[in-house]
Amino acid sequence: MGRISQQMVRSARQGALRLVLGVTEAPDGQGRSIADQIASGLLAPLSPPDRARAQRLALATLRNVARAEHVLRPRLRKPPPPVIRALLRLSVVEMLAEGAPSHAVVNDAVALTREMGAAGMAGMVNAVLRAAAATPQADWDALPPQPLPNWLRGRLMSAYGKKAVQAIEAAHARGADLDLTPRDGDATTLAATLGAEALPTGSVRIRGAAQVSQLPGYEQGGWWVQDAAAAIPARVLAARPGERVLDLCAAPGGKTLQLAATGASVTALDISDQRMDRLRQNLTRCGLSAECVVADALDWQPDQPFDAVLLDAPCSATGTIRRHPDLPFIRDGKSIAQIADLQDRLIDRALGFLRPGGRLVFATCSLLPEEGESRLAAALERHPGLRANREALDLPGIAPQWITADGGLRLRPDYWPERGGMDGFFVARLDLPGA
Repeated sequence: MGRISQQMVRSARQGALRLVLGVTEAPDGQGRSIADQIASGLLAPLSPPDRARAQRLALATLRNVARAEHVLRPRLRKPPPPVIRALLRLSVVEMLAEGAPSHAVVNDAVALTREMGAAGMAGMVNAVLRAAAATPQADWDALPPQPLPNWLRGRLMSAYGKKAVQAIEAAHARGADLDLTPRDGDATTLAATLGAEALPTGSVRIRGAAQVSQLPGYEQGGWWVQDAAAAIPARVLAARPGERVLDLCAAPGGKTLQLAATGASVTALDISDQRMDRLRQNLTRCGLSAECVVADALDWQPDQPFDAVLLDAPCSATGTIRRHPDLPFIRDGKSIAQIADLQDRLIDRALGFLRPGGRLVFATCSLLPEEGESRLAAALERHPGLRANREALDLPGIAPQWITADGGLRLRPDYWPERGGMDGFFVARLDLPGA
């Protein structure tokens, strides 16, 4: 990234540019996620509003790379250096997708070009962006959404068909609203308090940007941030007061909070102490309790069996692209087979933690059948007597067509288009035979 990588971030646009470059133009070819870059302190010099703006602009740019290229390509005589290309993309997106005043965007892009030691390209950047700014808004809006990378698009085409994949890509382009899970389960009251929408599955959705810590009820722990789809696995588990329940791979803790709020005796296990610390903070804020264990689930052994286990297994996270548009740029699909093997081992391990007649909910935030439907089928084949409990999926807001032939629940970003979609998830409840 040259000179810009050595500079302290001084503006939201510069911060956004650095984030985009970290994803798409890493010197070692190993792009870093937006979240990792922010956690490393990249945006620390900025004020909280500018940090939020930088992140929002970077995410918008990554959602619209193909659209920006469509606008830029006819206006470039030859491909510019990667840093300039990223700056041009970001500027086009800010003007045409975010609605920023073109004169301010162009002037700032020219200034950034000079700051990066590329003064000789400032004239080109100015001319190209002024021409791009004249693009009719209707032409921009009519451009197709950012396509998924070939390794993922091909798999999803085979699984769901072309029309569904196009709908998924359109859902990714729209991004995601803020979803909350109410501690007391009363979505209607919380939605009324926040001027939000109560979703049929029990979550609350806030449209547009919101500063989480400033919303009513945050300090009192009346709710926590959790995508509507991510809240469904704990509801499928249906923990009851007094039950011993284990949340495997628990951090950052939304599902742990759900389980603890039922009155169950909850153990939360995760391999990362740093992520577990965030879970502890959320428990404290919400006035809930759980035993927190930092350990590898494949090595750990409980003192006594559990009534129920929730396993939100490590996966490709392809179901979260509408929230994390950086993911397609930093993943290549080469580890899918290894991840699927780990999921099988975790399922077997989780079943071993259960008492006779106990239940396991297996979930992944993946769109890939290899990390969902196929893992359910393999588990049923490995464990005679194990049953996929289809009835447990009969919950408010769950459409019958989302339930698969084998008794799993397939959620996709293109579902609920009128409500703003949801993350992609696979959920299955597995019941052990009784004693």
